[in-house]
Amino acid sequence: MSTPDTLLLSTLMGIAVGVASWMSRDWVSRMIDLIEADVRKKLKAMRIVAPRLRMYLSSWIYLMVIALVGLWFGYGNPVFAFMAVALMGPFPWYLLRRMAERRRLKIEDQLAGSMTTLAGAIRAGLSLAQALEILAEQSPSPIRLEFQHMVGQYSMGKTLQETLLEAKQRLQSENFSMFAAAMLASRESGGKLNETVERIADSVREFQRLERKIESETAQARKSALYMAIAPPVILLVYYFVDPVNTGRLFSTLPGQIMLSVAILLNVSAWLWSRSILAADI
Repeated sequence: MSTPDTLLLSTLMGIAVGVASWMSRDWVSRMIDLIEADVRKKLKAMRIVAPRLRMYLSSWIYLMVIALVGLWFGYGNPVFAFMAVALMGPFPWYLLRRMAERRRLKIEDQLAGSMTTLAGAIRAGLSLAQALEILAEQSPSPIRLEFQHMVGQYSMGKTLQETLLEAKQRLQSENFSMFAAAMLASRESGGKLNETVERIADSVREFQRLERKIESETAQARKSALYMAIAPPVILLVYYFVDPVNTGRLFSTLPGQIMLSVAILLNVSAWLWSRSILAADI
């Protein structure tokens, strides 16, 4: 195809995309509203403020559309176009899941120290509410933000029981669930809360020790899974230099494009599955 024909085709594609975007603007706006509400809810749970979230989501959706149209009509690869969209679509949710998991692990690591601080404050004669205020001031981030939120809710008139139950539901942490249950039980029936919290802190430390042991023992397996995920594209590159004609058919013919796309999707799925299997969960 000559340069003028290519320029004309690109211009027509741009006009078509612009007209299609203008005609479907209401539907796209409603779709972005739904996605924004879901993503903002997840970010709120992680105490992350994103004032330009809608702009980022809109840009990502239009980037997916450009990739779809560009690969389909620009390069004549509809299979690769849909494969690119299939990989790009779930990426924001995957990123949010990774961020939430890292935050949860940090909170789990910091929880035992916070329990020890709480037990020491109660042993010194402070009330449970005052001990939580100390945690909200002295604890490291990100668990400090959770204690600050709890103290703020309690100061606004919510009962301590409601505050703890909301935090328990929000964090989805088994260790924090034990922590909250101990505080509620001690508040209702009395007893030495500091001793109970210290025993729970010891249990949390033991769980953390076991999780780190499992992580160290599965480190080699995780590296092997990563190497297995990297191996197919490396082998494909090697085959291209060995037999460029037949390797090129994977990109130039429809059956080859389908096989290559399915192989890429299966490779990515296998890598994610292996990460899920090897994750330390006691």
